[in-house]
Amino acid sequence: MTTSALPPADPAPRPSPLDASQWQQPLDTLMTHLSRDYLADEPHLIQQFIEMLGLEYSQRDRIDEATATLVKQVRERAGRGRMVDTLLQQYSLSTHEGLQLMCLAEALLRVPDRYTIDALIKDKLSVADWRAHLGKSPAWWVNASTWSLLLTGRVLTLDDPTDGHPANALKTLVNRLGEPVIRKAMMATMKLMGHQFVLGQTMKEALHRSQQQFRQGNTYSYDMLGEAALTQADAERYANAYAEAIKAAGAAEVPPGTPIPSVSIKLSALHPRYCVGQQQRVMDELVPTVISLVQQGRTHNVAITIDAEEAARLELSLAVFEAVYTSPEAKGWGGLGLVVQAYSRRALPTLYWLTQLSHQQGDVIPVRLVKGAYWDAEIKLAQQLGLDNYPVFTLKSNTDVSYLACARYLLSENTEGLLFPQFATHNAHTLTSLLNMANGRAFECQRLHGMGEALYETLLESAPKELYCRIYAPVGAHRDLLPYLVRRLLENGANSSFVHQLLDERVPPETLSRHPISLLIQRDTLVSHRIVPPRAIFGPSRFTAQGFDMNIHAQYSSFAEAMAPFLDEATQWQAGPLVAHDPLLPSEASSGSVHQVTSLYDHRKVVGKVLWTDNATATAAIDTAEQAFSSWYMRPVEERAALLDRCGETLETHMPELAALC
Repeated sequence: MTTSALPPADPAPRPSPLDASQWQQPLDTLMTHLSRDYLADEPHLIQQFIEMLGLEYSQRDRIDEATATLVKQVRERAGRGRMVDTLLQQYSLSTHEGLQLMCLAEALLRVPDRYTIDALIKDKLSVADWRAHLGKSPAWWVNASTWSLLLTGRVLTLDDPTDGHPANALKTLVNRLGEPVIRKAMMATMKLMGHQFVLGQTMKEALHRSQQQFRQGNTYSYDMLGEAALTQADAERYANAYAEAIKAAGAAEVPPGTPIPSVSIKLSALHPRYCVGQQQRVMDELVPTVISLVQQGRTHNVAITIDAEEAARLELSLAVFEAVYTSPEAKGWGGLGLVVQAYSRRALPTLYWLTQLSHQQGDVIPVRLVKGAYWDAEIKLAQQLGLDNYPVFTLKSNTDVSYLACARYLLSENTEGLLFPQFATHNAHTLTSLLNMANGRAFECQRLHGMGEALYETLLESAPKELYCRIYAPVGAHRDLLPYLVRRLLENGANSSFVHQLLDERVPPETLSRHPISLLIQRDTLVSHRIVPPRAIFGPSRFTAQGFDMNIHAQYSSFAEAMAPFLDEATQWQAGPLVAHDPLLPSEASSGSVHQVTSLYDHRKVVGKVLWTDNATATAAIDTAEQAFSSWYMRPVEERAALLDRCGETLETHMPELAALC
């Protein structure tokens, strides 16, 4: 397929992504390719994925029509099981109130004292038009929350007490007595919202609420709320919480024929130094902890899924996964799974690596394919580091195409008996596409608790009887909810989000049903117009400093290779004072003023010599300073700027040598 939107074909012949030779290579080779593809070219990847999917216009049209029908059927269920969907629709991030609510929810339960809470409430609620949302939602809990926000906002915007208005007495009373009441009301509102996002504050409560879905043939993946561990005590607390969740889930009454429940674990929650710089410590200390959890999962018949982390941690996560998967405790089980993020440009190479790992051992690996949860952070981090490109796709449609390409691979004969596909999505078009390409292959659907209920109820009514849904359900205290809540709002609260638009009658079903490939063909480029390369964020006339990510083996090894010659013992540097623009080197001075310099990390190694400045040299420098500054000051500003730019470029050119010196 050739269109103006697609780049010219890669002149180098490339095997098809579905070619078995792609994964039938040694694990080390596959890992090298995976690391090298960290910043792979976005347009060429998308072209490869489109060719891999091989969909003609007529096939895309049939999928689009089936999706439109599904959307209409979902909307007919309006009012049934919409929880978070309803909140996202009513308080979109495109509205002032939606932004205020997200800011408040993100901060409220982590504010250290009541005085700051009062100030935060006053700041965020007094400027919003909550009345505009009152009674607009069919969900009682959304209206109840709105009523609380309206009353609070009204109380906080009463007239100034100095103008003699009768309401001033009430304002004064509220300031003296009412703000604690308001604070409690707001906390209650946040908890009411939290109840819709969290399956239970304890596993006992969560399992009780799970029974209805169990009886319908669906199952759960329980996620213990919380973020990365900052201390060893944090890590131990999370490990205990995971162990208790596994034990509780294993004791749950699950009807015969219902897939076993699972527990999702985050590696960064189980170790306070989960980073590549501490890899050996991570392998020594974290791997035994995960193996212990796997052993408990196997004993209690509860599957274990390792959640995704940021792109910089992927190679570390795969190293941990391999060590746990190949341990005696996991061999022969097939219940240890991994999450793969389709917005990563390395998603497909990750699947190749997992296929080979499974092929070597013979135990199936469940793979949960998601679109990704850290997109904003990945974009910003690449800009801060001054990378040449981004590790994630810059267009939503590109992520959708990547997801479908990964799904196509997971449903191909290459992975039969090796990888078990688990597709996590709330996108009706993606679900329709999955059913279209499955061709009898068994797979699992997944959704978030409180989201996509009407969509999945409608889908499962007409889907093959063996298809079921696993519900990713947060469990924990409401105070731990907010980081999770904010990620969900950022992912799904924007106007472009499928979740946000699915139940919005103002959006025609046909608009939601357009194939991502069709959307890309309409564009004149396969990258975002609005997201410039990381080094060009200040415009074409000012590039930021070039950097690299030391957490990525391919990037670090390339830099280390460039630095290696300067670390050789034969390399000797010589340093001396600069006077009148002429360097005075140690070789030109008396031996008494020259000193050897040894390496800071190995005092046996001499790295060069330095000539210390004497009084005469310092006096000469001072005498020439005024003349030198006058010469610099009188240069045109453009010339000075060009010299500074050249200085920066020279520093970048000699970065390996300067790093070796450091």
